[in-house]
Amino acid sequence: MVKLTQGSQSQIELTIVPTPTIRTIATKNNQHSLLIVVVRRIKESLRSILSRFHAGYFRISLSLGGQALLWKTLIEPIDVDDTDTIRQVLRMFHPTAFLALWFLALVTLILLSFLYILRCLFFTKMVKVEFLNHVGVNYLFAPWISWLLLLQSAPFVAPKEVSYLVLWWIFAVPVVALDVKIYGQWFTKGKKFLSTVANPTSQISVIGNLVGAQAAANMGWKECAVCLFSLGMVHYLVLFVTLYQRLSGGNRLPAMLRPVFFLFFAAPSVASLAWASIAGAFDTASKMLFFLSLFFFTSLVCRPALFKRSMRRFNVAWWAYSFPLTVLALASTEYAQEVKGGIANVLMLLLSALSALVAICLTVFSLLNPKMLLPDNDPIASLHIDSPISSLVSSF
Repeated sequence: MVKLTQGSQSQIELTIVPTPTIRTIATKNNQHSLLIVVVRRIKESLRSILSRFHAGYFRISLSLGGQALLWKTLIEPIDVDDTDTIRQVLRMFHPTAFLALWFLALVTLILLSFLYILRCLFFTKMVKVEFLNHVGVNYLFAPWISWLLLLQSAPFVAPKEVSYLVLWWIFAVPVVALDVKIYGQWFTKGKKFLSTVANPTSQISVIGNLVGAQAAANMGWKECAVCLFSLGMVHYLVLFVTLYQRLSGGNRLPAMLRPVFFLFFAAPSVASLAWASIAGAFDTASKMLFFLSLFFFTSLVCRPALFKRSMRRFNVAWWAYSFPLTVLALASTEYAQEVKGGIANVLMLLLSALSALVAICLTVFSLLNPKMLLPDNDPIASLHIDSPISSLVSSF
């Protein structure tokens, strides 16, 4: 804009007032439109992730948390008179590697927990459907088990500290609350009897009680540890017999979830560790549970055809292989420490190496195939297709 000003001496002054050009206005409009498109795509991507995400993804944090506890057990000094060559070699690993693994497990668990909180806020009806499903409800124990594993393997929190006690209560109370809900349905006249809903994933509820018992025993709370241990083992015996009878509930497990059959030897492995923490030694009862888990492991390994359909394409269910192998390796570590024999040490080395190899392979597959972690044909997420998503999406 140009203004003409005539002064007292008939001089003309030109004043140029800058105005936005058409190009500047167009640039700002393009930037605003681009920002809207980016925000919209982020919301759509997050909406797609949350609609497919479920508690079954905490298999990843279970695996990483178990690996952190395993390697903490392997590298920490236990007995100054221990002259075992294998343990001495394992203790030569630099603690930085363990710290990196522990923080990786922590970051992964925080991320998964944050996503599930968002799912609870914006897709409440999907969470309710998951809670009412005979498979999905068992994975609601997985976040709390993961936190308890990280608590036990934490490099800067000792079991006798107040922070350990407070965190134990925070992570253990939800496990007991879920026990009251699920176990109460098994022996009352509820809608879900054990004979109709029992499946291999039901053992996760047992593992939750046993991990809580182990953490309590590390604090010196023997009474709480025995309470949780008895609660888990009694229901494990009932569940074990029910699953062995192969009633209708076990046949409802989708083929993609066949890797969860590894939970058959995860439960007795964790039970052996929990009882060893309570008794103060890997005694006869712990050894019996460890041998039982070895038997189940051998039985499943000898039947590869059982997992043929689930192994055709990578999916998040593959992570179900890692945690059972890790706790079996943990139990073998305690067993080798107790008997101090050559065969026990070789068994510990083989199982530890196998669990680490499986965890590494799963991590690499997940990083190389991130889109396959959220498939359209997920057997748990597909249960939510008929739910009223449109109203939830609009509010999101």
